[in-house]
Amino acid sequence: MGDMDLQIARQSATLRTQVEDKLRQAISSGRFKPGQRLVERELCESIGVGRTSIREALRQLEAEGLITSYPHRGPVVSTITYEEAAQLYSVRALLESYAGKEFAENGTAQDIHTLNEAVAEFAEAAESGGGSRLIKAKTAFYDCLMQGSGNVFVKQMLTSLHNRVTLLRMTSMTQPGRLNHSVEEIKEIAAAITDRNGAKAAAACKYHIDMAAKVALDYLRKTSENDGD
Repeated sequence: MGDMDLQIARQSATLRTQVEDKLRQAISSGRFKPGQRLVERELCESIGVGRTSIREALRQLEAEGLITSYPHRGPVVSTITYEEAAQLYSVRALLESYAGKEFAENGTAQDIHTLNEAVAEFAEAAESGGGSRLIKAKTAFYDCLMQGSGNVFVKQMLTSLHNRVTLLRMTSMTQPGRLNHSVEEIKEIAAAITDRNGAKAAAACKYHIDMAAKVALDYLRKTSENDGD
């Protein structure tokens, strides 16, 4: 009986993870926009799972800050303020520059190979203009960067920050000219790591986040000004 319960729980967790990923992708791609109410019945129909899986996934995304639940209204895609975004990018720049340095100095040859493959895929996705492919490729790149750093705590903290950045990622990458710059910046990161140059990798990571932050913060500033009109 005990083994049966464990088996069911494992299957349930796998399904829940798939639902969480689908919802994260929908938010990061802009299909579900900040402030949009998420109706359980509609999510069940569009994803093709029961309410239990949807509710478990929504709880996880709420813990990550992607969703906010309001009394009498239910779950809503979270909004992020200018101040929150500024703080988030500042911490992210510190952690990713450290991850880049550690990767360059201590990463395995296989990790570096995987990173360069992820960069090539991101560049191809940028050329094709595919939104969902772009998000998937960028996520794969960051996964490689965190894995290569060899520091489990940096990976945990950056994963949490990246989940919050999901609310801004398409905003940043879809601004005019930003995507091409993003591709070049990521190539610089990979080149520095491949050359085992820790200082250069750290600087390249910080520059990449600083540029993404500038675009996202400019967008948020303009949005708040328009809302105030």
